[in-house]
Amino acid sequence: MSVGRDIQVINERVARESAFVDRLMAEVGKVIVGQQDMIERLLIGLLCNGHVLLEGVPGLAKTLAVNSLAQAIRASFKRVQFTPDLLPADLIGTMVYHRETGQFVAQKGPIFAQLVLADEVNRAPSKVQSAMLEAMQERQVTIGNETFAMPDPFLVLATQNPIEQEGTYPLPEAQVDRFMLKVRVTYPNKQEERTIVDRMSRDDTPHIDAIITTDDLIRARKVADEIYIDAKIKDYIVDLVLATRDPGTYGLGDLHALIEFGGSPRASIALARASKAHAFLRHRGYVTPEDVKAIGMDVLRHRVLVTYEAEAEEIDSEEIVRQIFDHVEVP
Repeated sequence: MSVGRDIQVINERVARESAFVDRLMAEVGKVIVGQQDMIERLLIGLLCNGHVLLEGVPGLAKTLAVNSLAQAIRASFKRVQFTPDLLPADLIGTMVYHRETGQFVAQKGPIFAQLVLADEVNRAPSKVQSAMLEAMQERQVTIGNETFAMPDPFLVLATQNPIEQEGTYPLPEAQVDRFMLKVRVTYPNKQEERTIVDRMSRDDTPHIDAIITTDDLIRARKVADEIYIDAKIKDYIVDLVLATRDPGTYGLGDLHALIEFGGSPRASIALARASKAHAFLRHRGYVTPEDVKAIGMDVLRHRVLVTYEAEAEEIDSEEIVRQIFDHVEVP
């Protein structure tokens, strides 16, 4: 079968399987005003089986968005408030003694929900963060002598406050790399905030109907994984990531002194998979450079570490990634 015929077949499958996307966005939009980028990134995380780190000030509907999405997908949802006195057992569970039977039984913690919101993840000590990240990476948890698999789908959405650092335990860079996407949640515009005031001044909260089941989502994930990505697009993705490691090769020698470490192969894999999921949300069976650009910042911003010189010049990783996207040749 020719490539053109293959793409046509994939296009038809994607059009059929992605029909729920617009209805789901509209359903979540009953409660969430704006924040379409955030909702799309959550869906990309679900479609790619990857986790998402949200950074934004309190009050931007992060918890409400995840809860609403869980209702629209008919998935289980748990929110865990991370605090300095939180213990790993509070997150993953522990063994509980039953006096009637004289046996210890595993009591599962909130991490076993399909959508888990780890609120203010940088407020918990490293042991708790490590327990959560192990569950994310291995997709299983050991309680006592028993090992339990995580549910499918399983999405951890962690949030951190960008402005308050007192009493926090910042995630090490190696652990932040475990998140497929790092999304900056911004304030709504004036019109959106006016709508929020009107909608939230009433007591009655709109009811969200379940649009799809988790089985539908898993099937959609398989279709998204089959989306066609041309060799030139793959080369473009690799060039973008290599430019974070060796900017001089791409005519960006000035960035050498500003980049401490660039993206690893995990960044290339995440960018390719996220680009496919972005195309799926646009009902397309093939990836374009625009898909790569649209999701690229969320994949790379936490994987490019800047030097002290960059910090002295007040240049952050987003500015560096932006320059890379501006200079690397688009196919």
